[in-house]
Amino acid sequence: MQVAIQTREIAANGFVFRCREAGKPGGTPVILLHGFPETSHMWLPLMPVLADGGYRVLAPDQRGYSPGARPEGIDNYTYATIASDVIALADAVGFGRFHLVGHDWGAGAGWAVVAQYPERVISYVALSVPHVGAFGRAIREDADQAKRSTYITFFQEPGVAEAALSADGFAGLKNVWSQSSEEEKAEYLAVFSQPGALTGALNWYRGSRGIDPEADATRFGDVYTPTLLIWGNQDTAIGRKGVEDAAAFMKGPYRFVEMDAGHWLIQEKTAEVTAEILAHLKANAAS
Repeated sequence: MQVAIQTREIAANGFVFRCREAGKPGGTPVILLHGFPETSHMWLPLMPVLADGGYRVLAPDQRGYSPGARPEGIDNYTYATIASDVIALADAVGFGRFHLVGHDWGAGAGWAVVAQYPERVISYVALSVPHVGAFGRAIREDADQAKRSTYITFFQEPGVAEAALSADGFAGLKNVWSQSSEEEKAEYLAVFSQPGALTGALNWYRGSRGIDPEADATRFGDVYTPTLLIWGNQDTAIGRKGVEDAAAFMKGPYRFVEMDAGHWLIQEKTAEVTAEILAHLKANAAS
């Protein structure tokens, strides 16, 4: 049976978010958080599988990406505000406790949710980006990760990054989407062509200072939520140091899966990633 994926606007946290939904009401809730520079479209391969498994799935276009949730100013893009969007969206659709899955900056948002609202999260799956404390420390102390993360400083320059990424018909972004389908690229380009969208997306790096060296010490501590981290060993942005050091923060059930893949895990290893996520959710059913 083909699963219907619906798109609708949801008012939450003073904004309106474009969201994709799948699954029947009453299913165990799952929230999917996309990263940069993508939208909820990235989750289309996963959503039908979760819906078939009895889950009710919500995948928002996050702050900066949704036209109705694109505030100006980097202070509107802190870890705290981004995490509060997730909780507000959950409240708006009646999710009490929910499973959480995030990729790239969506994983960063997920770590913030787990840190600030652990009582709301049944289990967590982070794709590509490890615990913020471990990742931030790797950026500061590991030469390999510091080299991989030089783009973060570039993205933090207002106007400069926008000009570079949008030049020649957004050629810079099209190069980033090396693993995306043509349909996916068209969706993303339609969003980033909107006024303020690229700035809103880049403001995640600016408002949260990329990987905030103070935030990872003060707001991102030990994790007791059952967690799965999936990482591709060919990821050009995320090196091994932060990924391996993440285990030190995991005080609850934790599993790490290394794949022979790059950064765009859901596109590169669709079947394998989907199977791992589904197994994790089943192993950590809501009590």
